[in-house]
Amino acid sequence: MFVEGVYALEQKNTIEKKEEMEMENRGFTEIEGSGETFYCLSIIGQIEGHYILDSTQKATKYDHVIPLLVALDEDEKVDGIIILINTLGGDVEAGLAIAEVIASLRKPTASIVLGGGHSIGVPLAVSANRSFIVPSATMTIHPVRTSGVVLGVPQSFDYLEKMQNRIIKFITDHSSVKDDVFRHLISRTDILVNDIGSILEGKEACDCGLIDQVGGIKEALDYLKARVRDKK
Repeated sequence: MFVEGVYALEQKNTIEKKEEMEMENRGFTEIEGSGETFYCLSIIGQIEGHYILDSTQKATKYDHVIPLLVALDEDEKVDGIIILINTLGGDVEAGLAIAEVIASLRKPTASIVLGGGHSIGVPLAVSANRSFIVPSATMTIHPVRTSGVVLGVPQSFDYLEKMQNRIIKFITDHSSVKDDVFRHLISRTDILVNDIGSILEGKEACDCGLIDQVGGIKEALDYLKARVRDKK
């Protein structure tokens, strides 16, 4: 009876864990088209890193997204990945880690900035093979912060300065924006009221070379389908 009770408890825990994962993975779905299957990944709310965010906040958990991306890259049924981005930012290292994984995938990828791709959402947006932004979306570009405050003495914070340079290098390596142009956008003081940085709308993000193209679902899916057909 005891063994059966333990087995029943393990079964219950397994079922509950599966249901919990299914709840956490809402927003992930497969799109089956005419001969192709694309996986839709949503990056929304805050990027959660080493610390658990308040349960009332929408969050993208990097420790869930990264293994999922690795599994998708090995899944023969998946032809490509479309990434929908609407994020305020969040944990810098976690966001950059997700971006590095997306950039290293073998499957064709397309990202779409919907609503906003702010802060660490910028490298996430440019990490795909092709990046899109809808006309009404915005992207906020600002220096690396701690506790929401811009540090005015970078010589005393070598780690943060190096982190800033890592982010800038990733963005310039995966987009057409020039290093000096992006650094200028980070340091502007004439756009945000009480802060440093820039807010770019859809077309502006493309004009400076940060995002590849103004467009939405149609354009992103057309791009992925073309990549898949060329590969075949």
